[in-house]
Amino acid sequence: MLLPLIAAARRWSVFLLSVFFALFTFSGSALAASTETMDLTNHPVGYIAVLLFVIAYIFVMMEEKLHLRKSKPVLIAAGLIWFSIAAVYVVNGDTESTAEALRHNLLEFSELMLFLLVAMTYINAMEERQLFDALRAWLVGKGFSYRSLFWITGVLAFCISPVADNLTTALLMCAVLLKVGENSPKFISLGCINIVVAANAGGAFSPFGDITTLMVWQKGVVNFAEFFDLFIPALISFTVPAIIMSFFIPNDMPNPATEAVIMKRGARRCVALFLLTIITAVCGSNFLHLPPVVGMMMGLGYLQIFGYYLSRTFKQHVENERKRAEVHQDFRLLNRLDKALPFNVFNPIARAEWDTLLFFYGVVLAVGGLGYIGYLSEISTIIYTGWNHTLANAAVGILSAVVDNIPVMFAVLSMNPDMSHGQWLLVTLTAGVGGSMLSIGSAAGVALMGQARGNYTFMSHLRWTPAIALGYVLAILSHLWLNADLF
Repeated sequence: MLLPLIAAARRWSVFLLSVFFALFTFSGSALAASTETMDLTNHPVGYIAVLLFVIAYIFVMMEEKLHLRKSKPVLIAAGLIWFSIAAVYVVNGDTESTAEALRHNLLEFSELMLFLLVAMTYINAMEERQLFDALRAWLVGKGFSYRSLFWITGVLAFCISPVADNLTTALLMCAVLLKVGENSPKFISLGCINIVVAANAGGAFSPFGDITTLMVWQKGVVNFAEFFDLFIPALISFTVPAIIMSFFIPNDMPNPATEAVIMKRGARRCVALFLLTIITAVCGSNFLHLPPVVGMMMGLGYLQIFGYYLSRTFKQHVENERKRAEVHQDFRLLNRLDKALPFNVFNPIARAEWDTLLFFYGVVLAVGGLGYIGYLSEISTIIYTGWNHTLANAAVGILSAVVDNIPVMFAVLSMNPDMSHGQWLLVTLTAGVGGSMLSIGSAAGVALMGQARGNYTFMSHLRWTPAIALGYVLAILSHLWLNADLF
């Protein structure tokens, strides 16, 4: 019985290998050896790449049901897409172009990954220093309800993201949210959606709020002050879904804090160093035209030096605190000192959300592969030559909810369509806030799926997509009305 199975497996293996070889030699005469980029949009490999991308995202969407980490399917899809592209180029005599394009995508990912890693490290360090526990105790002590906390975290996210960028802001506010609402999964879910929408909206009216706005500003199509024309439309895109969701927030009170939380030594200085890190990244990007990641990595050095100081002075500090606690008979402090450990900066680094970082790797490379095949340019060409510019720019925002907004905006800037100033502001707005419609549509949403795993998922966000889409439409209409003189 085993022999027929082996024979059948051998026949299928030969068949599959034959199909695999045929796919890469298909249209060999049409795709002659060339060092230029080939258009593979109508090639079987192009269709396979799209299919792989769709299948990978289906698995991402089913993470909650399958309990399969979202990084796994996209890592495999990204590898298969680029292997397939490279095979076509090699068969046609080009062994260099694909590797060069892939290195460009890897550079994009490395900048994003290192930026994220520093932000996560600072947040983990502040959490280890019990900053968020203290903030939670303060908020609960003020008697705020879950509904009030929903609005407080959302407004803070909207106000901070124009300076600290939407990704960093979302990570920071989610850490506070998880501490405040740790006993209410529904509150955490709705709060995370609100933070993603607020952070993306706040980042849309500032050059420093999002990578796409930074790209538009550096390209010179929109001046620094002109971004603030998008303030009211961005505010509408945040407040409309927030108002709708607020009616479904539990009107309960968080569990009261049982005791006051004492922040560990250096907690406030970690916050100051984080702000200094953001300032360093912004100034380096604004005045020296360096990638923001350079300033962020420099900021990681700030934290490492500070960690070295804390560890060197740890024993002396514990002895001084112990003497003071014994004099005042503070047994709670004595118990805490007995369990105290010196600060080690590599512990927060190790606790970074690596599943999220690896997911970004897969997404950046998979989307980069689709762009290299020619699909992104083809879509941009179709919508900007065949559609009304307002409709086209609205579609860019919808597309950015499915595909990362960075390559979408890059494709638009590369095409450089002949548009009015109001239309350039519109595409800046839609690319910034359109990603809020799906959890995978923005870096903030992807990061929070990792940070609030189990409470905030793709499906929990999808349930509120109609409300977010309503805010998106009203934001576009308000921009068309308020800034009509720019069109």
